[in-house]
Amino acid sequence: MSNVHHLWDAQYAHHPEPLAHGADDTYVDVHNAQTLAYGVHAAPWHQDTPPGGYEDTYRPAYEAPRPPVPAEAAEAALPRQADGRAARRRRTRESERSDSPMRRLLPLLPQALVVAFLAGGTTAFVAEDKAVELTVDGKPRTLHTFADDVGELLAQEGVPVGPHDVVAPAPGTALDNGDEIAVRYGRPVRLTLDGRRREVWTTAHTVEGALREFGVRAEGAYLSLSRSQRIGREGLALDVRTERAVTVMADGRARTVRTNAATVREAVEEAGITLRGQDTTSVAPGSFPRDGQTITVLRITGAKEVREEAIPFLVRRTEDATLFRGTEVVARAGQPGLLRITYSLRTVNGVRQRPRRVRTEIVREPRTQVVKVGTTPLPTSVRGADHLDWQALAACESGGRPDAVDPSGTYGGLYQFDTHTWHRLGGTGRPQDAPASEQTFRAKKLYTRRGTTPWPHCGPQLQN
Repeated sequence: MSNVHHLWDAQYAHHPEPLAHGADDTYVDVHNAQTLAYGVHAAPWHQDTPPGGYEDTYRPAYEAPRPPVPAEAAEAALPRQADGRAARRRRTRESERSDSPMRRLLPLLPQALVVAFLAGGTTAFVAEDKAVELTVDGKPRTLHTFADDVGELLAQEGVPVGPHDVVAPAPGTALDNGDEIAVRYGRPVRLTLDGRRREVWTTAHTVEGALREFGVRAEGAYLSLSRSQRIGREGLALDVRTERAVTVMADGRARTVRTNAATVREAVEEAGITLRGQDTTSVAPGSFPRDGQTITVLRITGAKEVREEAIPFLVRRTEDATLFRGTEVVARAGQPGLLRITYSLRTVNGVRQRPRRVRTEIVREPRTQVVKVGTTPLPTSVRGADHLDWQALAACESGGRPDAVDPSGTYGGLYQFDTHTWHRLGGTGRPQDAPASEQTFRAKKLYTRRGTTPWPHCGPQLQN
């Protein structure tokens, strides 16, 4: 804006619009005023204005029309001086009014300057106006703006710009007349490319344009949407599987196929190979096949085998004061449990594999064995029997072995007690399970009751 413009704004800042002061104290809109030739002024229009022209109503104050004054009155108004001095004054005034062109021009100069001032200010104001083309998301329009740069233009036009949008030229770029500005909005795309999901942004309007932006090779690829599918501002989800080379090893042969399959199983089927029964692949059949990957088909045959194993029982010992110390009696016999195990027997490509446990089942819980342990001190003396040779009797009956049992299983221990006699003497359990000292004590008690009768063959050894 020119200096003249600044001066004008400072002088008339209290007016809402740039105005020019007229002769009759009215204001004229200078932006819409007709441009006149230098020195020509325009008065407000009224009904007497000639068609196609303007009436010059401007008059300097000293040229304002006055009522005619009689010469005698004019002379009387002058000071009383000599007639010659008054005449000279009259001639001087007439000369000034009639003989000086510059004096007649002076009243016109201020109005001419105002018109020139207005013409220059309007030119500077128009110079600020720029015609530009704004294209928002593919929709162009031409507009006029006083914005200084691209960012100011977008703000004035109410065009929001986010971090994923593209503006060309950049928002801080200065604007010139005839510039072209383009705004391309970003669109979110939930892209699954070869099994890997990610969220990306694109300014393209179609799937095909987005693939070009992403640098995705679409030739031979599987697309979940048509290439011509429009992408709205809300975005979309797109699944892309590019073409890959996969080698499948099966039944001693290798087959290489080009595929855009989603799973290894699909790639194997495209190679013309069928999986049967327990057949599987060297990688998970549901995994995504990679370019250059080698997949081996495993031919599996097998069966199941069931085995039963014993579960050992526990032993719980309890103290018993009715038993002599060193004596243990099984109050409840233990019983092992039963475990049933199922194994998988497999042969992979003709090679037998190690059995694999697939199921375990407890058929019967083990039963704990209860053992009573004597705590009473064992007496060793029985009146009337201590002086006999019990060691010789034991050697004769059992060879001196406390756990000896006869071939029939009826008699046991050092002195070959039967179970019935043993219990009548106060013993518990089996005689062959009792300590040797207890067996000798019970034998002495038996002797005091029945003598050597219980030992018809070896009884005489007691007297040696």
